[in-house]
Amino acid sequence: MARSHHGEPGGPDAGRGGGGRSGPRGLESGGLFDRGAGGPGSGGLFGCVPGAEVFDALRDAPAVVDFTPGRPDLSTFPRAAWLRAERAVLAELPAEQLGYGDPRGAPPLRRAVAEWLARMRGVRVEPDAVLIVAGTAQALTLLHPVLRADGVDAVAVEDPGSLGARQHLANGGLATPPVPVDEEGVRVDALRATGARAVLLTPAHQFPTGVVTSGERRRELLEWARDGGLILEDDYDAEHRYDRPPVPALRALLADRVCYLGSVSKLLAPALRIGWLVAPARYRAALVDAKRFNDLGNAVLPQLVLARLMESGQLERHLRTVRGRHRRRRDAMIAALAEHLPGARVHGAAAGLHLTVTYASDVPDTAFAAAALARGVKCQPLSWHRQSPGRPGLVLGYAATPPGVVAEGVALLGRVLRELG
Repeated sequence: MARSHHGEPGGPDAGRGGGGRSGPRGLESGGLFDRGAGGPGSGGLFGCVPGAEVFDALRDAPAVVDFTPGRPDLSTFPRAAWLRAERAVLAELPAEQLGYGDPRGAPPLRRAVAEWLARMRGVRVEPDAVLIVAGTAQALTLLHPVLRADGVDAVAVEDPGSLGARQHLANGGLATPPVPVDEEGVRVDALRATGARAVLLTPAHQFPTGVVTSGERRRELLEWARDGGLILEDDYDAEHRYDRPPVPALRALLADRVCYLGSVSKLLAPALRIGWLVAPARYRAALVDAKRFNDLGNAVLPQLVLARLMESGQLERHLRTVRGRHRRRRDAMIAALAEHLPGARVHGAAAGLHLTVTYASDVPDTAFAAAALARGVKCQPLSWHRQSPGRPGLVLGYAATPPGVVAEGVALLGRVLRELG
């Protein structure tokens, strides 16, 4: 989204819900998919086209309230459980396993990830099909040369879609033609018109709109893929659901035409730098070579600790805990938006770690974000994640911020917009 969605994709580590759904309390006006205002803003970070360094600069900018999208509640990181698992791993680990590991990843973690994907996402794979990577960002980096060797010179991307993911693809020399997203997901007719042989998608909870790809649109996508297309599926926050059941991953429906990307960045913490890539069989050997020559494989000890947490059920218990906390923070943000930005519309509230808010004012979202940061509230303008003009808006992460602070931050956003308008 691929950080967070973000500095890493996908949503790379950038990272859903109907475009019109607004959770417990609906907000009015401002269609996300309408064409409208949202031109260049002014002021520091937001006064020019964002470059590769923009996420680092925004992260370092001081703020009282931080609504950066893509961050889970890091205060709930299961430190005690991690320490117990680490001690157990070290107590049992033979000395020879402290040497260089398998570049594909530690076998216990590949087995645990395969079981997790089958249970949580309906993706059934053998452990040997799982490649452990340093997050979705590295997965995309490993894919660059493999796709180019297969004759792929462009990867179509959702519009709006993760700026971070787009930057990672461009860094690998791949063109990123935009494909519009509407209330049902990415438009497959527009995808065909790009001529691209591959597309990067966030179908379970589109970043940043929150749209869930509809059943009909999924069928169209699968038909496009069967005609020779390749789908890169960034499943960046699929485990975080509040108001609806999960949808199956596309990888579960068409294994030989989908590269599946996931990580623990939204489950546990981005700092762990652990993710996975499940690719069609024809790409696996080349991807393992790319991983080997990139870094010889992820650090083994954290992999073994994570495997222990997944096998013991601790990771699932942690997920249940943070879902409740995230839901309360989401509800606080929606209530505050209804009070302080009553003309705005919330998108993507049924799942994930962020909301997208669009508004009817002519104030460019870059100017809004700049003024908010000057007053101590950090967020991302929606236009950062667009390649084509569209309705102005903000992308607001709520998961890392307590409900009371969420309410204060949104109240300040309301005051800022009124002053600018």
